[in-house]
Amino acid sequence: MQIEALKIYADVVRLRSFSRGAEANGVLQSAASQAVNSLERQLGVSLIDRSHRPFEVTPQGKLFYNGCREIVDAYSELEATVRGAHKNADAVVCVAAIFSIGLGDMSRYVQQFSQTHPQARVQLEYLNPDRVYERVLEEAVDFGIVSFPQRRKELAVIPWRAEPMVLACPKGHRLAKRRAVALGDLNGEKFVAFDKNLAIRREVDRLLRKAKARVEVAMEFDNIEAIKRAVEVGAGVAILPEPTLAREAALKTLAAVRLEGAEFSRPLGIIHRRGKKFYQNTQDFLGLLLKNGKGHK
Repeated sequence: MQIEALKIYADVVRLRSFSRGAEANGVLQSAASQAVNSLERQLGVSLIDRSHRPFEVTPQGKLFYNGCREIVDAYSELEATVRGAHKNADAVVCVAAIFSIGLGDMSRYVQQFSQTHPQARVQLEYLNPDRVYERVLEEAVDFGIVSFPQRRKELAVIPWRAEPMVLACPKGHRLAKRRAVALGDLNGEKFVAFDKNLAIRREVDRLLRKAKARVEVAMEFDNIEAIKRAVEVGAGVAILPEPTLAREAALKTLAAVRLEGAEFSRPLGIIHRRGKKFYQNTQDFLGLLLKNGKGHK
């Protein structure tokens, strides 16, 4: 078995795609498929169940993937040491993030990184929180970015930044021109909420109960962009992270009103599998994020 075939297989599984795995290795998709087929013939087992879309990794395939990652990582580190070129060891930095991470922010960070690391590429996936955790635990990505990060024994959490929560309301709303609003002032308001299974929804609900503010939930969404659009058309008000309203506030399509008497911020954290070793490019991109996260309150 050649190391190239093992790396192709590991990347196909890690990226959950034959085409992406092929691209990561600079080969055609057909070549990536042939490499995986060859491994399956040599091993005498099925590694990938192609009858599902997206494909599923078989139990034998998962076992083989874990071993492949160890072999490929060890070989890449050895090769980088011999060549004295650690920065070429991880040409693709894979990151999974929740939908509500600012697309503009992440694009800016990727551009900055590309200027200083032209030999590397950042691959971003935007997923719901549960899928971000899954991708990190499977080591399908190098690290993930989530809000209200969960503490799990398999995961390490790096605090990134805290985003103040504010009231988002249409420009003609009775609260839009206020400098600050108490949560109690929202009693009886129509409200556009996050989905019930999200941590941010549970925290918002807790604070509203504490303030004895009963709101009428008109709509629920799992992403901030949909919530903003609903607020703009008058479906209700919402409580959102202030940085996510920068564009709408500048265009004056939405008002972002400070919450009075409630210290409420959305914590963002970077998660990775505990004990995971980062190569230089990944370390550098992580360092860029952490540097930009400092002082972002």
